[in-house]
Amino acid sequence: MDTENTSENTTPENVENTDASTNETEQAPELSVEDKLKEEVQHLNDKYLRLYAEFDNYKRRTQKERVELLQTAGKDVIVSLLTVLDDFDRALKAMETATDIAPVKEGILLVSTKLKNTLAQKGLKDVESISKEFNTDFHEAITNIPAPTEDLKGKVIDEVEKGYTLNDNVIRFAKVVVGA
Repeated sequence: MDTENTSENTTPENVENTDASTNETEQAPELSVEDKLKEEVQHLNDKYLRLYAEFDNYKRRTQKERVELLQTAGKDVIVSLLTVLDDFDRALKAMETATDIAPVKEGILLVSTKLKNTLAQKGLKDVESISKEFNTDFHEAITNIPAPTEDLKGKVIDEVEKGYTLNDNVIRFAKVVVGA
């Protein structure tokens, strides 16, 4: 019986030990849930920081690209105007030695036409003004003068400075004299 008592004694102790280990394992999942939450918070925080850094890099890159674009925006137009500049240089040299004015005049007209055609290819257009109805979208009135005829009232009589549009957007208003 002593052995039975001994085994009975050990069994209740084992049961108590088992209960204690069950309590420990019940506490362990609570700690692991806490740890899991901490890990998840850390993971999300890390993800947020990476996303923020990526966005900051994107902003810097696009700002740099915008600055480069603005610096080189006129490059295409300038390159296309270099041939016109060369023609003007040749015309100036020809004027130095020219005895007859007619060929020089013809050469200047050719260069002027070439310049206007090159700019027109890039989207530049003249604003038509003379005898047109005064329009504040395209014209800037410098002064009003009495209209020579009744039908010129409210219309452009003279153009002091030409106006231009670039791709249908006004880049310079025509400075005009309007009939009153």
